[in-house]
Amino acid sequence: MKEIIPLEEGDFYVSPEGFKVFTKQYHLKRGYCCESGCKHCPYGYNPKTNS
Repeated sequence: MKEIIPLEEGDFYVSPEGFKVFTKQYHLKRGYCCESGCKHCPYGYNPKTNS
């Protein structure tokens, strides 16, 4: 089971469409890439090449 990481200020923002968008700060705190093509992924994942 994956560890639940509590959200803190700066971990996300709400887009104009109402979606929660995780920031680079949150992704680094989580510690791994989920390979979902996140907008602010600091790990350099590219969904087009799957690498």
